Amino acid sequence: MNPTLSAAPVRGDTGGAVVRLAILDDHEVLLDTLSTWIGQHAPDFDVVLGAANWLQLVQSPAFPTDLVFIDLQLKEPISIEARVRTCRAAGAKVIVLSSLDTREARDRAFAAGASEFLSKSLPMTAVMAAARRVMGIDAADEAGAEREATAPLQQLKPKLSPGEEEAFKLYVSGYSTIAVAERMNVQYETAKTYLRRVREKYAKVGRPAGKKAELIRRAAEDGYLE
Repeated sequence: MNPTLSAAPVRGDTGGAVVRLAILDDHEVLLDTLSTWIGQHAPDFDVVLGAANWLQLVQSPAFPTDLVFIDLQLKEPISIEARVRTCRAAGAKVIVLSSLDTREARDRAFAAGASEFLSKSLPMTAVMAAARRVMGIDAADEAGAEREATAPLQQLKPKLSPGEEEAFKLYVSGYSTIAVAERMNVQYETAKTYLRRVREKYAKVGRPAGKKAELIRRAAEDGYLE
């Protein structure tokens, strides 16, 4: 996702200023999915910057933003303390998102100045409700926030390629991997790779799909079962 910079605060449905949000996460699938979900369901937030690494975040002309979502476990040697403190010094509030929800991780994030520490297993409605609290937004006074808050809890749906989606649908419909390859007219290893990527993309958004039963459940949840 290419960073963008608004020249002036964007106005929301209720006339209030929209919160400029940055997301730092080195899982590009999750980064894209989070940005898409927020764009569709949280009109009081605008994702103006999506970064897959630390330098991409801090060197962007869109930085600092009002709020930054930071993944705790980045694959770079920059501590969570350094990341949080830099954002806070620049004037941005920070929410740390993590699949590693331990007391030590929470203590480190809060000690550095994070406003909130949230597990990636939470539904996005809960994540955005916390973001509103951090930014001092009263959901009861925000029409857009009310619409999102009263919607059913939604889970993040990974973006699949056409090949991955077709292999996924065939596999959860009862076809073996060999039969999937035959139906798609591709090599067995290609069909196997499609299904592996589907599992990986679901895992990255916190929805396990390692077992076939889990994969079928994900397909049912996301409307892939016919």
